[in-house]
This record gives sequence, structure tokens and C-alpha cells, in this order.
Amino acid sequence: MLLVDVAAMSAEVGATSARLAKIARIADLLTRAGAEGDPHLVAVVVSWLSGELPQRQIGVGWASLRSLPAPADDPSLTVRQVDAALSEIGAVTGKGSQAHRAELVAGLFAVATDLEQTFLRRLITGELRQGALIGVMADAVAKAGGVPAADVRRAAMLAGDLPAVAAAALTGGEAALQQFTLTVGRPVGPMLAQTATGVADALERLGGTGIFEAKLDGARVQIHRSGDDVSIYTRSLDDVTARLPEIVDAALALPVTSLIADAEAIALRPDGRPHRFQVTASRFGSKSPGAAQPLSVFFFDLLHLDGTDLLDLPTVERLAALDNSVPQAHRVDRLVTADPEAAQRFLEATLAAGHEGVMAKSPSAPYEAGRRGAAWLKVKPVHTLDLVVLAVEWGSGRRTGKLSNIHLGARDPATGEFIMLGKTFKGMTDAMLEWQTSRFLELADGPTDGYVVKLRPEQVVEIAFDGVQTSSRYPGGMALRFARVIRYRDDKSPADADSIDTVRALYERGA
Repeated sequence: MLLVDVAAMSAEVGATSARLAKIARIADLLTRAGAEGDPHLVAVVVSWLSGELPQRQIGVGWASLRSLPAPADDPSLTVRQVDAALSEIGAVTGKGSQAHRAELVAGLFAVATDLEQTFLRRLITGELRQGALIGVMADAVAKAGGVPAADVRRAAMLAGDLPAVAAAALTGGEAALQQFTLTVGRPVGPMLAQTATGVADALERLGGTGIFEAKLDGARVQIHRSGDDVSIYTRSLDDVTARLPEIVDAALALPVTSLIADAEAIALRPDGRPHRFQVTASRFGSKSPGAAQPLSVFFFDLLHLDGTDLLDLPTVERLAALDNSVPQAHRVDRLVTADPEAAQRFLEATLAAGHEGVMAKSPSAPYEAGRRGAAWLKVKPVHTLDLVVLAVEWGSGRRTGKLSNIHLGARDPATGEFIMLGKTFKGMTDAMLEWQTSRFLELADGPTDGYVVKLRPEQVVEIAFDGVQTSSRYPGGMALRFARVIRYRDDKSPADADSIDTVRALYERGA
């Protein structure tokens, strides 16, 4: 398969708004890839069309692609050749590596046509957003492989690797998908939550009874244990085991042989109140965990226990298994109730303890890994959203020389793009201004347009606001009222940002 086939398909899909048309076009390309009988080829194509490099990082950023050779007249590159070239570029290390890497990049782009250069540039810099989201890709894989879409989605959920699932489906059919099971030591996508306006709203949406849990202001972790082997993963599925030895010890102290658990890691003060989130977050980047602030761990869900998978069981049954395996001191505080007043008191007590709110969960729901379902609802005392920074403006006055006013965008599930909801410069400390100036210069997407610096949409920020109002100024027809920065969320990717549908739901409920 030629690179130009994938590049042309990417451009077509990006220009198509209809979901079914996207699926049909992608499925056609995947069918052709699968016909070559090479699972790796299928995986690479799926990865690329999802906007990701199989190699993840190859040491090439936007600045490295500013000056490129003239494009070739005729396409000649194959997908296999390009994948091998990208792997070679990513493997370059040592003295003179920057010059050698630049030479390899130039050599690759010199034999790429204009269409292919555009595709490669956007792919390498993480800007390939043509609306081929995970749901679209999963359905396209199912269509191309002639297998049930539900089987593809479940396999992808359990594998945490849609390209690998696609390779199996297109070269081995439905039977090959059975190899993807819940496996201790292999992380799965975490179940995610929607937002509720309050505990009464949460109870109504859950059908009358809810399981309320303290929402700790820490960092979510997924803990795997098999005998004496423990692995710990972040919500983005990065392995942080070596950085969290005290959580490894806590997992080994449990009276179990094997488990997969959802938990929250958090730095606590001597009085039991939480430190600021940055204190917890600093541990995930620390290479010397022994000298850093220790973390406590609190479990809140169980996906596997001693050889038995639990994720398809109702929440109440998973929690019963959790309660039998994890001491109370290491469990998140919980209340099961249908009484809004009791739920409100629980929320207020949780807030008084220094935490950020509560989670309200359906007693009967299974664990939907990798999905933002309606069975989990987060309730906070103020409206907050996790948004993506689309651009930033140079400051004036005391902020001269600093990147200050940020442009905020919500994820559009239909297209994969981000819809602007407003700007804010509020809530930023001097230290935050210093940090974001450095960070956003790294994310600059092309030359500055006057005082506005357009950014690659990679940085997630948690925003508090007083409500959502009608606005003709922004494309979504809505704007946030009195938006202010709470914190930057380095633990979240743009795919984890709140969607425009969430914002619209808040707007329609009069938030």
C-alpha cells in the first residue's frame, strides 16, 4: 500500500462531515490493507488515521519541519517504507543525533509529494484531526473485517490498543478477537464520568438511588497485581510503577493473589487534609520518589480479583468484592442513598474535608472501560470543565512579556475538532504565567498573528465558571460566564477534555 493512498483518504475523511460516510471510506482503505495479509500494515494504517504514530515520539517537532525539501512530483513511498523510516528517525541518539535526525527527515520528505508532505507533517506534529475518532475507527474496522462492531469495541477496550485489535480483526476475523481479554498487567482505558449540576440532579439521572463517593483531588491510578508483581498506570495508561513505591507496597499488603483496581493517589497533610494537586502531580514526574512527599492510596473500584473478571458485574457487586479485599482505611468514603438531603450532607462533609466534590454512580452499571457513560456523574460545588487551550495572547501592563489570555475550546465528538467557548486571563498566579509562557511557546503552531499565538491543541486546563450563556461571537453559540483557571491538567490528554455536548447540556439545564 502506498502512502499516497492513506494521505488521500485522510484528506477525504477530513472533508466529510457525515459519520457513515467517514466509516465507509475508512473501511474501504482498511479492506485493501487487510488484503495484503500483513497485520502490522493494518495496525500502522489504523494508527495513522487515528492521528497517532505507532512509535509515539520520534524527537521531531514543529520547528524541525519548518524548512523542508521541495515535494516530489510522483508518489513512490509505501506505508512500510515510511513506518520504517519513522522508526529509524526515532531511534537516533547520541552525539550528532540532531543533525542526523534532520538529515533523515529531509530524506523522507524529499521523496514525498505535496499531499504526502502535508499528511506527514500533520501526523508527526500531532495535528492530524480529520474526525476519525475511536468510535468511527472501531466501526470502520468492524465493517472492513466483517465482524460485529460490539466485538471490536470490547476488544479495543480490553486491549487498550485499537490498531492491534484492527490487525487481528482484518487478518483473523471474529475468532481472532477472542484473544483480547482482561489481563492482569495490561492496562485498560478507565471508565469516565459526565457532569451533574448537583446531587439531586445526579439522583434523578441515576433513577432514584446513587452510590456517592468522595471525589479526591489526587491522581487516578490503575493498579495491577499478580502474585508479587505490581504495575501502576496513569489514566493515560503510562507505567509509573517505579515512581510510586509506597503504592506498590500498599497493593502487596492486600490479602489477594491478583487484582486490577481503580484507585486515587493523593498527597495528604499530617491532619489528613489533601495537599494542593501540584504536590501529588509532582510525584509522577519525580525520578527520586524516596525524597518526595509520600502518597496515600484509596481504592474505589475492582475490575478483577483472584482469577475472576468483575467489570461486567453491577457496581454493588464489584464494591462488595472491594470491601472484602481492601481495608476501610484504604477505601474511598461512600454513601448509598436515594435521599437528596443525605447526599447533600455527604457532599458538604466531603468538601469540608478539603476534597473537590463527589462521584455519583449507578448501583447496577457495569464498568465501561474507556467510555464516558451516564452511569458515573461528577458533582462539584462550582461548574468546572476540562478544556483545551487553542491560542494565547501576549499580555500587557504588568503581564507584558508573558503569554496571558488563553482561548478555550471544547471537544466536538462528531468531528474531532475543538469549538471555542471564550477566553480568560483570570486565576493565573505569577508562577503560572511563567510556566504557561514557556509551555505555550513550545506549542506554538506557526508564526505569531499579531499578539495572538495559535497553539497545537494539546494542553488541557481545568476551568471554573459561573454559567453558560448565549453568544453570537463563538461558533458554538455559547460562552462561559466568568471563566477562571483552576489548574493545568498534565495528567489529561485532549481526548479526555469535556465535549461540546457536555457544555450544551449545562446550557440547556440553565447552568
